[in-house]
Amino acid sequence: MLCREVGEGCPESALLTQTSNREVLVDADLDTLATALYVRTGDLLKDHPHRITWRPKVGIAPMISDAEMVTLSVMQALLGYTSEARWLRFAGEHLRHLFPYLPQQPGYNKRLRRLAATLNWLLGALARDTSVWTDDVWVVDSTPVECARSRETVKRSDLAGWAEYGYCASHSRLFWGLRLHLIATLHGLPIGFALAGAKADERQVLFDLLHDDPTLAVSRPG
Repeated sequence: MLCREVGEGCPESALLTQTSNREVLVDADLDTLATALYVRTGDLLKDHPHRITWRPKVGIAPMISDAEMVTLSVMQALLGYTSEARWLRFAGEHLRHLFPYLPQQPGYNKRLRRLAATLNWLLGALARDTSVWTDDVWVVDSTPVECARSRETVKRSDLAGWAEYGYCASHSRLFWGLRLHLIATLHGLPIGFALAGAKADERQVLFDLLHDDPTLAVSRPG
């Protein structure tokens, strides 16, 4: 039984031992997760070499592989780190023995942008490995992504032609921006997503998602 304070019938050494044991278990779980993700990602990329980003045969080899980058990116999402800088600090403290080289935040972001198409495909492949992928019910919804409010910002925005004015029923107001459309299982596993204009019809976006990736609807009831 843990004590609330050192000295309440529990020696300080016992508390330190219990804390140390918990940290060892957490690190062991992270090691297992990282290893499993890396091995599965590497196997998928070997089986589908056309999914690997092109690089010239002559030149400086990257210090961190695509499989390692994908592993770090997936772990960042699973562990809930929205800040790349904070995630890389955490990885440097807890995962350095698995990733001898960790890029700085600008380099990390640049590599992930180059891997966007590969990462999107790999996430779908990894999701298919889970048991919740076969849920009988999928849900479809959208949420506003507001990009600007002032009229001057709307005029100067690089999103002009993509973003547009739409109505948000949950907040009973107009907004200028996009809509994030998401297909997910009842357990919350994302199946597919798309960014569309604020006025885009949800049903049409769904049809387009299924048309762009026919494998989503394979073996699905109905």
